[in-house]
Amino acid sequence: MAMFDSFKARAALIQHRKGNIQAARSTYEELYAKGYISAAYIISWSYILLREGGEENFIKSKEILAKAQKDPTLTAQQRSDLLVNYAVADFKLGNTEKAVDLLERVHQKNPRGETYGALGYIYIETGDAEKALAFNQSALEYDDEDPVVLDNLGQIHYRLLNDKEKALEYFKKAHEFKPGQIDTLWFLSRYDLDDGKKEDAIEKLETALQGRFSPLNYVSKEKVQAELERLRG
Repeated sequence: MAMFDSFKARAALIQHRKGNIQAARSTYEELYAKGYISAAYIISWSYILLREGGEENFIKSKEILAKAQKDPTLTAQQRSDLLVNYAVADFKLGNTEKAVDLLERVHQKNPRGETYGALGYIYIETGDAEKALAFNQSALEYDDEDPVVLDNLGQIHYRLLNDKEKALEYFKKAHEFKPGQIDTLWFLSRYDLDDGKKEDAIEKLETALQGRFSPLNYVSKEKVQAELERLRG
């Protein structure tokens, strides 16, 4: 039976990678209900829940990720991914200090793009401009082509330091490396509107709307949709 469940989990992961999200999710839920615990599928399931958002999904993410830690085959990389997702769920539930503490510990052990990006954004959300700027600048030294870090730096200058000219430099660089990045497109559309380029702003927002929104996006899908309706109206 365990072998059959393992096969089903692998098949569901393949479906997930192909973009068949609902089919994969259905199998993940079935396996979990049966008591089959595997970090591989649970981490993937948590990504779905986090992207869908909502308090119930964030709570569910923490529940299943806690169970996944008991998987005897858990690898160091899976543990790192698991803890990052757990911290993100905590952050979305309002437990910012706990999320930051966990992410900082994970980052110290295994600094990588995901931890730089997540911590860098959450530092912005805390409103600590000095800390956010220092951390994201160190992240840029780690990878000067990371579009998430570039966007983070843009947001720091735009949102916290009120330096839109400097922010634009970072947003343009982020857009160059990742043209479909949702938050970057949102902020660039603000510059378009400031310059009276309404159609350009609409085009950027339409592109943003096609992206995969995450719990660490500054702007939500609903906000983009509402802004498009306003501009088209």
